[in-house]
Amino acid sequence: MSIFTPTNQIRLTNVAVVRMKKGGKRFEIACYKNKVVSWRSGAEKDLDEVLQTNSVFVNVSKGQVAKKDDLSKAFGTEDLTEICKQILAKGELQVSDKERQSQLETMFRDIATIVAEKCVNPDTKRPYTVNLIERAMKDIHYSVKANKSTKQQALEVIRQLKESMQIQRAHMRLHLTLPAKDGKRLKEKLKPLLKVVESEDFDEELEMVCLVDPGCFREIDELIRCETKGKGSLEVLNLKDVEEGDEKLE
Repeated sequence: MSIFTPTNQIRLTNVAVVRMKKGGKRFEIACYKNKVVSWRSGAEKDLDEVLQTNSVFVNVSKGQVAKKDDLSKAFGTEDLTEICKQILAKGELQVSDKERQSQLETMFRDIATIVAEKCVNPDTKRPYTVNLIERAMKDIHYSVKANKSTKQQALEVIRQLKESMQIQRAHMRLHLTLPAKDGKRLKEKLKPLLKVVESEDFDEELEMVCLVDPGCFREIDELIRCETKGKGSLEVLNLKDVEEGDEKLE
């Protein structure tokens, strides 16, 4: 007994579907799992490694291929490669509930890891463990956003955690060297950006060792370069001013 498959049907398995609505119609492409994210991040450049087939579908699971007329009207071209690229760039990646849950759990852990790496208890200068940060995130009922980067969300988590626990981004330790004629004037401009000045030596030039918030680093660097026309310098002594040992919540 033979099974007849209509010519406008293509059967695929183990598929990641990217869906896009355009011109009032739904279009889908069939991709390899994990490759969509690699393509969007720029890690994967070869479209053939991303697409299972360069056909455009109305419904991937039913194997229904989109009509040429519909594609032409919606995308203004019949070039399937170009259409696939558009759907890859702007479409929505479809994942099962189980996959989505797994993805969110991984992101939750990644966010906690970033926070633990960047932060300390300001009183003791000790870092928090990843497990402790995870517990704190659960306590504030932090909800992971699948469409936002873990780095962006880590900064948001730090802001929220500050309301319920002693936490701040670990300070960077910098060594600043400023020409004598600019020293006094520049020191006043830099003062709001410096958390702690640990040492200061004014001889032929002004040398300072200070602690700063990492978020201010770029501004300090630009200020010194522009105001001294390249004659001043900035050296990072420590990326994180931390004490040995992990912080514990009693």
